[in-house]
Amino acid sequence: MATSRENKTISQFKSALVGGGARPNLFEVELTTFPTAAANADWDPNNFRFMCKAAQLPASTIANIDVPFRGRIFKVAGDRTVDTWTVTVINDENFAVRNAFEEWMEGIAKLDNNLGATDPSAYMANATVYQLGRGSTSSSQDNGGESNSVLEDIFPTEVSSIDLSYDSSDTIEEFTVTFQVQTFSVTGAGGPNG
Repeated sequence: MATSRENKTISQFKSALVGGGARPNLFEVELTTFPTAAANADWDPNNFRFMCKAAQLPASTIANIDVPFRGRIFKVAGDRTVDTWTVTVINDENFAVRNAFEEWMEGIAKLDNNLGATDPSAYMANATVYQLGRGSTSSSQDNGGESNSVLEDIFPTEVSSIDLSYDSSDTIEEFTVTFQVQTFSVTGAGGPNG
């Protein structure tokens, strides 16, 4: 027998959808603490805000631990991990952003001898993903109640290839960078402190 539930109306849904809903194309990524930026004169952290075409808010997972008990499996919460984080970057003609990421990876593990930084603070950085609202007139520095995700202790593990072809016209080169993420925190309207 079905239980009796209150019928919901479109007006109730409209009032529950704060701000008209978050939009996936209204975001900005800030990566100002770049370990090897001093070695690359072309690197401009403000330029990266424009060239970062796509990103995501990383997923986190709590693994389960199976504990056998008399022919049954009792599931217990295990360790929590954060998935890798990938950004898509528009490439400009001086390759400033790509070169900076390649230099970052070179500082971690050189191609010719595999030597590199051993102190994690020497090669890890933080990034912030700002989820912007449609009515927001504030800058990313003063988020005006928008949601911010701070990705902590990140470092790149892959800079993707750039496909070249005579057949590709009316396009701009782009590439992806995959990062390992130690932890993240969410603040603002979408987070615990919002």
